[in-house]
Amino acid sequence: MSLVVTGGQRPDCTQFRTVPEKSRVPRVSSGRPRTKPDSLAADKAYSNSPCREYLRRRGIRHSIPEKTDSQAARLRKGLRGGRPPGFNAERYKKRNTVGRAINRLKQSRAVATRYDSRGYVFLGTATTAALLIWLRS
Repeated sequence: MSLVVTGGQRPDCTQFRTVPEKSRVPRVSSGRPRTKPDSLAADKAYSNSPCREYLRRRGIRHSIPEKTDSQAARLRKGLRGGRPPGFNAERYKKRNTVGRAINRLKQSRAVATRYDSRGYVFLGTATTAALLIWLRS
């Protein structure tokens, strides 16, 4: 759907907004491509407030587990801590498809070792590897 290349030392959650905004799903009939997913499943790294607020503002259902320290802080506040965020365990189980796709991408040696020093060249390499995986399936 979309690939975003970042520096090796940057945390993934800084690019959380970029990935859904870059993805475009063409419609079966005529019309603009869809830019908003029906739902999103992510791991605990994306459990921070800015990510959750972004999803809430765009109206995207999500299944993100709450971090243990965040849960303890919320419970410590009592009634002021608010409700626990919604979590759908069945939807969260399907998150492993992304991990498997990344593992398939890394079977390509050029993607796994990142021979390309420029980001746009590496993005082309990763896109080509993703297209090959798609065509072979």
